Amino acid sequence: MTSPTEQGRLAGPLSMSVANLCHRLQPQVSARTAAGFAEVLRRLGGPLQVAVAGRIKSGKSTLVNALIGRRVAPTDVGECTRLVTRFQYGTVDRVEIVFNDGRKQVLPFAADGMIPAELGIDIEKVSHIEAYLTNAVLQGMTVIDTPGLGSLDAASVSRTEQLLGAAKHRKPEDEEEDEEGSDELDDTSRNAVAGAEAVLYVVTQGVRADDQQALAAFTAATASREAGPVNAIAVLNKADTIAPESVEGSGGDVWKAATLLSEKQASTLKPRIADVLPVIGLIAESAESGGFTSGDAEALRQLSEMDDDILETMLISADIFTSWDCDVAAGVRLRLLEKLDLFGVRYAVEAIRKEPEITAGSLRRKLLDASGLEAVRQRLSIVFAARADGIKAAAALASVTALAHASGDPAERQRVHDAIEVLLAKPEAHQLRLLEALTLVASGAVDMPEDLSEEVLRVGSNADIGAQLGKPGAPRTELAAHALERAGWWRSFASFGATPAQSRVAHVVHRAYFLIWQQIRDPQA
Repeated sequence: MTSPTEQGRLAGPLSMSVANLCHRLQPQVSARTAAGFAEVLRRLGGPLQVAVAGRIKSGKSTLVNALIGRRVAPTDVGECTRLVTRFQYGTVDRVEIVFNDGRKQVLPFAADGMIPAELGIDIEKVSHIEAYLTNAVLQGMTVIDTPGLGSLDAASVSRTEQLLGAAKHRKPEDEEEDEEGSDELDDTSRNAVAGAEAVLYVVTQGVRADDQQALAAFTAATASREAGPVNAIAVLNKADTIAPESVEGSGGDVWKAATLLSEKQASTLKPRIADVLPVIGLIAESAESGGFTSGDAEALRQLSEMDDDILETMLISADIFTSWDCDVAAGVRLRLLEKLDLFGVRYAVEAIRKEPEITAGSLRRKLLDASGLEAVRQRLSIVFAARADGIKAAAALASVTALAHASGDPAERQRVHDAIEVLLAKPEAHQLRLLEALTLVASGAVDMPEDLSEEVLRVGSNADIGAQLGKPGAPRTELAAHALERAGWWRSFASFGATPAQSRVAHVVHRAYFLIWQQIRDPQA
């Protein structure tokens, strides 16, 4: 038997506990369920799986390229944009097409370094694409690029849902009895262990009803765990296209307008997401993936030397910018638009005028700063990376539960259930209880008064103790006293006045506050 550590580098002690549980249970369950547990173990040892999702034409693939730091995901409409593509670390760059029947076909990257836009095969027979890259970012995070949810292409949406675990049930015609004793995963089991563990949801200027529906239905984690503030954040992409005059309080500033609009969208999409951050994906991709060159910097320098009135006229629209008669060739200006759009051109010209001796490298870094990508990466690190152990362990436990239910054997189901309860009873596993409670409240499965819901979300969604207690920067004595007071309050609420469902959540929150109090009193505990 392979040890958990041989499956790969586990995210932490919670993942190790779930891995040990899977190993103990494998000899006690059917061959098919054991095969599912083996897949759970493989995923536990891998990087956090983050799906980039959103409506069609929201700029998902452009943002994927920026996050990876390499222009590899096709951004123009083509066969590949209708397929789910998983970008993961590999020692050799390669593309694998995975067919519905499990076959794989290796393809080289195109001459421009991207996945070929057209595959030359019947994509109806394709499950998804695996892209392996020697990329440091992917050592800690597998990025899953998805077709646009809300696309008119129903087949693309269906493939996305199936790979990411959104298909909760098999169709009636698929529910025939599987061959006795088979160790192959059936559709239900495969959906139980497939899927992302976290989601980066991309919106543009207006949050539409189907954005909220997609987030509600989008099972970011395995076994139909819903997206929530622990495992989902959103970005407002194409922030540079926002008209500042349309956002009250922006003072005519585009980025201020984008920030205010992001805050408004966050209130609309919460509690499905932890936050909404503005970003300009196109500029981020160009600056981070090597698309911005010294030739581009020189062209921008020439533009900066033009008369103010003429340049302002040119920057009114893309058509005027590319058709105006000036010393910078029209083709060069078109390339600048494709890389930076009008906002990026204006920003770069202003940067050059403020600092005439600026180098191409420094200008690229200024453009990267202006894109908002670093804030998105920091939030990814805070929300996802710092909680990877809990997110992955919770997703794995959800998969284990789903696999046991899919087996159809009541004794096996009970055996798995009992083993999970023993694991969750351990003090070190309380984080999993808290994540479960948070998900129940965030999804509306447990109805709580608004102020208590906000408290549950705050305690469960933050890693910093001050933030958890709603007292950032407060002295330790004050934090300890508050944690103990809230622990007592939630224990009383659990016993008096709470519904049975609320009481279960209240007991978890009480325990969370008590453990926080212990940690403040004895940081070494």
